[in-house]
Amino acid sequence: MASDQNLHHVLKIGIIGAGISGIAAAKQLSGHLPVVFEATDSIGGVWKHCTYTSTKLQTPRCDFEFTDFPWPQRDNSSFPSHIEILEYLHNYASHFDVLKFVKLNSKVVEVKYIGDENESYFDQFEIESREYGRLLRGRPVWEVAVQTNQSPTLQALMILFFGLLPKVLIPIIDGKPWYAFECLVMCLGKYGDIPKMPNFPPNKGKEIFQGKVLHSMDYSKLDEADAHNLLKGKKVVVIGYRKSAIDLAMEAAQANQGPDGEPCTMVIRTLHWTVPSRWIWGLPFFLFYSTRFSQFLHERPNQSFLRTFLCFLFSPMRKAISKFIESYLVWKLPLVKYGLKPDHPFEEDYTSCQMATLPENFFQAADDGRILFKRSSKWWFWSGGIELEDNTKLEADVVVLATGFQGSKKLKALLPQPFRSLIQEDSANLPLYRGTIHPLIPNMAFVGYVESVSNLHTSELRSKWLAQLVDEQFKLPTIENMMEKTRKEMQVMKKTTRFYKRNCISTFSINHSDHLCEDMGWKSWRKNSWFSEAFAPYTCQDYLSHK
Repeated sequence: MASDQNLHHVLKIGIIGAGISGIAAAKQLSGHLPVVFEATDSIGGVWKHCTYTSTKLQTPRCDFEFTDFPWPQRDNSSFPSHIEILEYLHNYASHFDVLKFVKLNSKVVEVKYIGDENESYFDQFEIESREYGRLLRGRPVWEVAVQTNQSPTLQALMILFFGLLPKVLIPIIDGKPWYAFECLVMCLGKYGDIPKMPNFPPNKGKEIFQGKVLHSMDYSKLDEADAHNLLKGKKVVVIGYRKSAIDLAMEAAQANQGPDGEPCTMVIRTLHWTVPSRWIWGLPFFLFYSTRFSQFLHERPNQSFLRTFLCFLFSPMRKAISKFIESYLVWKLPLVKYGLKPDHPFEEDYTSCQMATLPENFFQAADDGRILFKRSSKWWFWSGGIELEDNTKLEADVVVLATGFQGSKKLKALLPQPFRSLIQEDSANLPLYRGTIHPLIPNMAFVGYVESVSNLHTSELRSKWLAQLVDEQFKLPTIENMMEKTRKEMQVMKKTTRFYKRNCISTFSINHSDHLCEDMGWKSWRKNSWFSEAFAPYTCQDYLSHK
């Protein structure tokens, strides 16, 4: 074990992952000279490694920006492409000199807990009154093993790469350098790296299929020319109906334009509501879910009995809003024509962060016969394609599995015992206090594991909160108190939708931000007038300063 060598200078903060959340955390924690480990050759996370040519942001750029780094032409109503988002992120990291903290091609392969082994984080009697403690204790708590593509000799020379950091002597064991930190920030994300693969009956898996099978993650790694050649002139089947599946089907349709083109068939198990734009019957979408008044209609965690009663009284209004949006979508889109109208309310997709924005001309491609739809809860392979549960056989040359990712498995594999047992492998939900701290995991923070309408804003505000917590500007409640609050928060999320699979705060995001502001000593109501406070949307720019 590296700790036995007693060689390393203790670094304060390590950050695992250099996606949007990792870069946001590094910027806010820059005063502590963090070390950011990125497994790939570039920052950007899913926007670099899990996107397609057609992938775009699902919100306008003004809703997806750092508070102190506005987009150029931020009033442009178009949705930026993944290339524009990567350029924006690189410009942000360069502007604030964050890149100097990032070690590219450095994959964290093992994490060890070397804190006080006598501390019990699972003893109920101790939890009841126990404080969480400081994030920076002045001694190592975590050790991290990093795998790079460099030789051990070169690694030893590169260990002194930190221009602004103290010189560090880090042991290299089994060819891997080990680093010791007082605090770790996990920014691994929930998408990418480990695909979620379906299970099949015996002799009905992909091994009997004579065509090509790949996951959407593998497709995203292809360059534009290879992706086009893979789809062009091929019978493509896409499994799924979320954002990645919809984008894949659109790319297949674009690759097969013309008389020689083949249709792409989407096999759909569960329908979800999709939206063509951010306007509903001439009204901006934010009016329905992104203002303080609209979110007042929804249940929030840890609310009083009076608010619970008011939420009950307002339930007909919530249902009416959902029906109002559904009526527009059924009028605007040919959902009934193609059997794509979900049976559940729109609100359930929104509260579970499952809503997807359609690419341009998606249903035009369906009208042209380039995209077909098949509903089936079960399917399996045969030699020439896939077979559905009604015994329909679909011929295919290429089958793309847009079946999601196992982000929790990635995190679970990295955490040591006993903390690994706290992660549910089949769920992306983590009981995180303020969306950042797991009460039972010491000296560790999580950024990017809570979703909302704007995940960038969610990550940045939590990074600001984390920076103040590290600097001891405020104290956390007891472990028992934090566990109780996170339990109630997860209960609210579970109650609002049948699709509860992730920490989604979309209908109480403003209230969530209010608590973060109050912890930091900021005003929670950020607008300049009561009218704006009630009816204007909350955006990143509302949290620019501590006003």
